[in-house]
Amino acid sequence: MQTIDEITQYLKRNLSKERFNHTIGVAETAQSLATMWGEDSSLAFLAGLVHDCAKEVPVQDAVMKLSASGYVLDEVEKSSPALIHAPLGALLAKEIFGINDQIVLDAIRYHTTGRTNMSLLEKIIYVADFIEPNRRYRESKIIRDLAFTDLDKAVLAEADMVIKFTIDKGRLIHPDTVIARNYYLKLTKEGKRNET
Repeated sequence: MQTIDEITQYLKRNLSKERFNHTIGVAETAQSLATMWGEDSSLAFLAGLVHDCAKEVPVQDAVMKLSASGYVLDEVEKSSPALIHAPLGALLAKEIFGINDQIVLDAIRYHTTGRTNMSLLEKIIYVADFIEPNRRYRESKIIRDLAFTDLDKAVLAEADMVIKFTIDKGRLIHPDTVIARNYYLKLTKEGKRNET
């Protein structure tokens, strides 16, 4: 696996300044959340650093690369190309940076949609992407306040906000997000929060 410095330099060369700053913000936020919730902070930093490595790959190239790997885009991904950077990011993390830790790859893969029964690292990256300091919208503050008191409630609130936003924009909602929302709603109602 490449070193953190090598990965950082690659990202600095291949991402816009704004995207790179977001990436650093996510990595540092993930590291803080990991320390708070008992996850490996170096893994959280790595996953946060790499989570958007494919964000600026042109859509046509991303689709071709994913198809060549055997990945089949679902209907929502076909209609919302912004979602495909997550599965492509997991693929590139493995191919370019030599990351083989499946927990890290899954955190990258599901950072946009979430899914049912996420690992602690997946939840951390899902939330860190939404709350890093460069995110200045009102909703990010609400989730930020929750993230350091109840991570599962933060995941639920984020899924709710993403679903509402997606409905307001008239877009298809990814089934993983709906499933994640329902799972974490049930979990928080049953009082089994922050278990992995």
